[in-house]
Amino acid sequence: MKGLLVGVAAAVLCAAQVPKCDLVAGWTQQGSARAYEASNLFEYMDGNAEGYLLYGFVAMHGVTCVHVGDSILIDISEFADGDSAYGMFSANRDARLPAEALGAGGQVTPRRVIFTKGPFYAEMAASPDKDHTPALRAFSAAIEKLLPGSTAVPAALAWFPAEGQKSARLIPESVLGLRLLKRGYVAEYEFGKAFVVQESSPAEAAAVMDKLRARFAVGQASSPVPSLQLTDRYLGRLCFIRKGAYIVGYANVAEGHDPAALASVLAARLP
Repeated sequence: MKGLLVGVAAAVLCAAQVPKCDLVAGWTQQGSARAYEASNLFEYMDGNAEGYLLYGFVAMHGVTCVHVGDSILIDISEFADGDSAYGMFSANRDARLPAEALGAGGQVTPRRVIFTKGPFYAEMAASPDKDHTPALRAFSAAIEKLLPGSTAVPAALAWFPAEGQKSARLIPESVLGLRLLKRGYVAEYEFGKAFVVQESSPAEAAAVMDKLRARFAVGQASSPVPSLQLTDRYLGRLCFIRKGAYIVGYANVAEGHDPAALASVLAARLP
């Protein structure tokens, strides 16, 4: 019985992430449905596939729908987790345009919709060049209801102070351009960049701090020191603070702001 339930759940999940044209009346499928995984996504995305793979892409299902000369291409991608899917959404949204209350986050324009929910990232592109907003909204609302998963944004986003924040998103590798900081969140402010990187353990975070000291040639501390402050040619005035398994801080901090003080406030907001 348990195996049967698991099989049914998997079938429902698979069906939910495969878009259907009849979700909106009058639309029909054109051509065959699309299905890709990490090993062959480049066949569909070509040069854009790498961006998906960086965020932990698992699989994609898509379809092209047509109605009286109009066409909407719909693709739903599954990622390793909700944070990664939200990261993909954040990397593709236009920060100059308003967000949409769709899933955990969305954006609707006259010819394009993107949104994320749970581990899924949905995108729709309409043609020809005219306002397709009503149809795009109808499809996105129907698909959002079918997709399983949470509509909550990643918890890490709440750690960054909201005042003066321009954007915040997951960086899948080389945070601040440093390979030592493998994956984390970065928030942009007018006065600098805030970042949070989670390591596997406090010991691992301490080891990364030691490597950062070596990377910036500031020498090794005689005893464990949880902070590191310096000025770098590319990252400007910056400060790293270790708190448990986290490494947090600010980079490219403008004059008139204290990198250590900003980093301390950010560290205090973490669990």
